[in-house]
Amino acid sequence: MSETAERIRLISSQVLSDDWYLLKKTTFDFLRADGSWQRQQRETYDRGNGATLLLYQLASRRVVLVRQFRFPAYVNGHHGMLVETPAGLLDQASPEQRIRAEAEEETGYRVGEVRKVFEAFMSPGSVTEKLYFFVAEYDAGSKVGQGGGLEDEGEDIEVMELPFDEAMAMVWRGEICDGKTIMLLQYAALHIFAA
Repeated sequence: MSETAERIRLISSQVLSDDWYLLKKTTFDFLRADGSWQRQQRETYDRGNGATLLLYQLASRRVVLVRQFRFPAYVNGHHGMLVETPAGLLDQASPEQRIRAEAEEETGYRVGEVRKVFEAFMSPGSVTEKLYFFVAEYDAGSKVGQGGGLEDEGEDIEVMELPFDEAMAMVWRGEICDGKTIMLLQYAALHIFAA
């Protein structure tokens, strides 16, 4: 048993919603650092784990991103059209399998070797999702389709191939405000395009 598991006593768990994903309310006792137990309640949103990928071309210093409508961003006062790296939920596939499939569905590029660079919890205060981050090179021969996503999943995705420096400028101007995308572009600035 882990040290953390010894500090948690589950009291009750209630499903609040099991529609799109699973939303639960859990009551538990937590052993604080001072040795006292404290009763807490938390809601957790379980949508499964996911993967994301930055497609890059080293010689030409270009990257492939996508633009799509995100309703949660819209209801938070944004216009909703986010520029992102291709991504998707694992849905019982390995992170490597899923990101290859998502990249092809969303961008039209078929990638072979993908390199995992890190994994991270994106919103650990309420969402259980862990995201696996990958990078992969592409070239003109990798383009096997139009991309655009799957209509039956409500996707209407614009594929964007742009200079890496322009992608970074979009971050600084606030035009790219998606966390996973910023993280992968920062990784690329430090480890791929650093000259």
